[in-house]
Amino acid sequence: MTERLVVIGGDAAGMSAASQARGRRDPQDLRIVAFEKGRHASYSACGIPYLVGGEVSDPQDLVARRPEVFRDELDIDLRLRSEVTEIDLGRRAVAVHDRRGGGRYWEPFDQLVIATGGLPHRPDLPGVQARGVYGVQTLDDGIALLDALESERPRRAVVVGAGYIGLEMAEALVRRGLEVSLIDGGDQPMGTLDPDMGALVADALRDLGIKVFLGEPVEGFSESGGRVTAARTGSRSVQADLVVLGLGSRPNTALAEAAGVPVGETSGIRTDRRMRTAVEGVWAAGDCVETFHLVSRRPVAIALGTHANKQGRAAGINIGGGYAAFPGVVGTAVSKICEYEVARTGLTTAEAAEAGFETVEEIVESTTRAGYYPGARRMRTKMIADRRTGRLLGAQIVGQEGAAKRIDALAIAVWQEMSVEDVSGLDLSYAPPFAPVWDPILITARKTAERVERLGTRG
Repeated sequence: MTERLVVIGGDAAGMSAASQARGRRDPQDLRIVAFEKGRHASYSACGIPYLVGGEVSDPQDLVARRPEVFRDELDIDLRLRSEVTEIDLGRRAVAVHDRRGGGRYWEPFDQLVIATGGLPHRPDLPGVQARGVYGVQTLDDGIALLDALESERPRRAVVVGAGYIGLEMAEALVRRGLEVSLIDGGDQPMGTLDPDMGALVADALRDLGIKVFLGEPVEGFSESGGRVTAARTGSRSVQADLVVLGLGSRPNTALAEAAGVPVGETSGIRTDRRMRTAVEGVWAAGDCVETFHLVSRRPVAIALGTHANKQGRAAGINIGGGYAAFPGVVGTAVSKICEYEVARTGLTTAEAAEAGFETVEEIVESTTRAGYYPGARRMRTKMIADRRTGRLLGAQIVGQEGAAKRIDALAIAVWQEMSVEDVSGLDLSYAPPFAPVWDPILITARKTAERVERLGTRG
């Protein structure tokens, strides 16, 4: 008898799960139906700022697999513009609203993958529904914003939120030639960095001509004729022809919670390492789930396409009869604001203290290449280590071209619980076009290890 797999969500996690399950079980053994409420599936949401900024010329370039590939080559029944509105665990079925025709029907399942992603934060503020206020959560959102830029030719833009998405959208709008202002209620951009590193990002934004207003939560939006004209804080009114909301997202778990699928303390769906929920036959993956931080040893909810793909892959392999696990995360992330690069891994100083570590820190300024080689750029590297053991707990990098991807070596070191002394001896590649003879990673690790040793000697 053919088993039925239903997948809710047609992007990274959901379609990875569907594809992996199909690769291990043929259509006579497993029927797969995937529902996606939007017009696009299996696309790179992380690429949307670069579509808006013009580096990517065609929205279809962000689509990894077109719907017909899933249907014709993989025998996965992918249904776009189909929104799952209810999960009935007793009935073992989902209610589906056809957003094209308006009908509603029930689809039965034996196995269910919940991959509902993240829910963008859209504050309930006066004027937030005005024309010209955009979010950028989906490819449809990105296309709508791109159309507005090309048809309306706005001159002034306000970006609300100074996290990864907000900064990347600010870059996109600068590239489009707009006058850009950035507003955030926090004291620094990139709240996932330590304040001393976040200050470098603020300086970089101002160097690019972006007006930065920090510590000023947006209180509302002015409008005229139903169209946004300004963003208001308690201190000022910033004129705008266009507003982009980059306030992040939270796990989209309303369907799961209503059905009785347990969520964790981060409000993400709780799963085991194989991506199984507490309900038999129900799996979850992607931005809607809670995962485990390997350094803090605490649950976290981190919305990244890399995690979503890995989690979906693990769920699909397990549904297909194999074995796979998602071990957790160390909080690695990287971003770019024009020529400036920002990266982090592990814990910040505050996160380490919250997790119970007593830390030492070191910051080193260096260059991305040998100082005499053309094109060498400045970069700053920070490392955070456990004062007692010297274990590398986290690292941050802010610099220019060639700086940020060094974080990958440090992510491996954090993952493997290496000490900063161990990191200082790593056999990293060297040639003047790529690094100084002492790579910034090695210098920072050595200086951090020396600080650990001095403090240890003092007791």
